Order: sequence, then structure tokens, then C-alpha cells
Amino acid sequence: MTDLKLTKNKIVTFDGHEKISALKAPTKLVEFGERQNEANELLADNITELIKRVSALEEKQAQNTEVMRRIAEELSAFKKELDRVRLSEKLNSGTIERLSNALRLAEEGGQS
Repeated sequence: MTDLKLTKNKIVTFDGHEKISALKAPTKLVEFGERQNEANELLADNITELIKRVSALEEKQAQNTEVMRRIAEELSAFKKELDRVRLSEKLNSGTIERLSNALRLAEEGGQS
């Protein structure tokens, strides 16, 4: 893989405003075009890499959202079950207390 790090030297395609003779103009123009093409390719590679990274992050976010949704559903079901157990415990405690009182009264009545 090529070095995708953008630096000023890699992006600079025009290096000055010196006076160029008519004989050197075509050479300078070709040199400028080659540098511009290299800079464009480097920028395109960077953009492609960034798109890949963003896509990977979006996919990971979607996975995390799905996991959080499942956790929320499990937590809701757990809370409902816990509330049911608490209510059942309270009802059972009341029933045990009533049975205990009835037995106590029966024992007291049988002893008299």
C-alpha cells in the first residue's frame, strides 16, 4: 500500500512563479501536470480510505445499536420477572402468616 499521509510536499504541484521561457514552457507544463496527477491520485486514495473507515464505523454503530436494543429488551423482561417474583413473595408471605395464625389459633382452641 502506498503512503497515504498527506504532506505539503506531496500536494504542492506548482513551485513558483519564475519567468519561464517559451522553450521551457512545455516541459514545465508537463511537470506540473504530472505533479497534479500524483496529488489527485493521492487525494483520491485518501478519500477512498476515509470512505472505507466511515463505512466500517457505521457498520460497527449498527451492530452496537442492535446489541443495545437486545440488552434493553432483556432488561425489560428481567424487570417484569423481578416484579412478578416480588409480588409472589409478598402474597406468599401473607398466606404463610395467615396459615401460621390459623394454626396458632387452632392449637390455642384445642388446648382450652
